[in-house]
Amino acid sequence: MLTPDLIQALRSAQHIVASTGAGISAESGVPTFRDAQTGLWSKFRPEELATPEAFLQNPKTVWDWYAWRRELVARAEPNAGHRALVALEASVPEFTLITQNVDGLHRRAGSQSVLELHGNIMQTQCFSEGTLVTEWNDHGETPPRCPACNGLLRPNVVWFGEALPAAALEQAFTASRHCDVFLSIGTSTAVAPASSLPFEAHAAGALIVEINPDPTPLTRQAQHVLRGPAGKILPLLAAALANR
Repeated sequence: MLTPDLIQALRSAQHIVASTGAGISAESGVPTFRDAQTGLWSKFRPEELATPEAFLQNPKTVWDWYAWRRELVARAEPNAGHRALVALEASVPEFTLITQNVDGLHRRAGSQSVLELHGNIMQTQCFSEGTLVTEWNDHGETPPRCPACNGLLRPNVVWFGEALPAAALEQAFTASRHCDVFLSIGTSTAVAPASSLPFEAHAAGALIVEINPDPTPLTRQAQHVLRGPAGKILPLLAAALANR
């Protein structure tokens, strides 16, 4: 599965970028965005619960949905794929992990250089000011209020119609254009602007490695395509680097 030239490229790389999508979290039992529409929430479309307009119209419903999703995420544990990325980070001079996932599992696994393009569902921010809020007075109100401005609190995730965090996105593009190897892991490569990152890396001369059970728009550009789940393939890559 791992060819000698791929192993050599990984061992000689000075900067590796790994970009992850829903596939790696699904292996930890985290439902994808649309799979989360079950039970009580099956009558809603995700788009009806993930926009600023929806929040303003019915903030309690949106807050409750994200609180339910937080409970699902809190019960999940990082899997072998997450842990292998921690090992990879420790094995190269420079490593950048870019994720579209909001579950925070990469940080819980121990990854340090993480760019969360879509935010983190376990964090809370003020809807009015956009600042992170870690503590607030619990008066039994749903959603709770910001202790600084009394505005409504919301999950720290990017909703439909909102821009990705500018600083994280700029860092992601910069890293992609300056890496030696780009790993595309468990992502459909179909959601902009993150979908363009591997193509930027390819245009800049990076070696592109796709790790995915299924073909994607990136497959034809990738020099190496490793078919299978991240939890099985990434440990093999980490072991190859550890045995250099």
